[in-house]
Amino acid sequence: MQILSRESDATTKDNPSPGRLIIFTGPSGVGKGTLMRSLLQRHPELYYSISVTTRHPRPGEVDGKDYYFITRSKFEQLVASGEFLEWAEFAGNCYGTPREPVERQIRQGKFVVLEIELKGARQIRQTFPTAESIFILPPSFEELEKRIRTRGNDSEEAIARRLNRAKAEIDAADEFDTQIINDDLETALHALEAALFS
Repeated sequence: MQILSRESDATTKDNPSPGRLIIFTGPSGVGKGTLMRSLLQRHPELYYSISVTTRHPRPGEVDGKDYYFITRSKFEQLVASGEFLEWAEFAGNCYGTPREPVERQIRQGKFVVLEIELKGARQIRQTFPTAESIFILPPSFEELEKRIRTRGNDSEEAIARRLNRAKAEIDAADEFDTQIINDDLETALHALEAALFS
């Protein structure tokens, strides 16, 4: 099944405008989740693709709203049967984007937003080069480290892993169509809206 993109011939009488696939990524701790929640509150017409993960829910997270929480064995079954558009392992847990709901929403003309890790973003860009790709950057690496440390729920070893990974991810920012620095939430949100709707 093929995802319809901006450049595909998706316009019909029932579907006046083609859907768009939007990739949204950045290093851990950069504030992607906060930006995404604010964007969806302002633009409920966007379809947010909920990822599947093997990690345990954090306090306050709801299955089917924040993530679909499943076992590793179930995740591996879904990988084997081609149910994911992309998937990656991060910090010992697996994350994947369910294929069917994303393809269905794009066929219906929706803007579909994927908040995913760098490896998954690269997979999507290879498969769907016309997807819009946005990378969220911290104002500085020092600020990113501060944000990661103030979360207070990671060991020193886990923090070091996240920081090393973040350096590699930030180095890849130029691969993306748009880079947005998340220094001030409102400013970053306006830049994100401009990238999506201008």
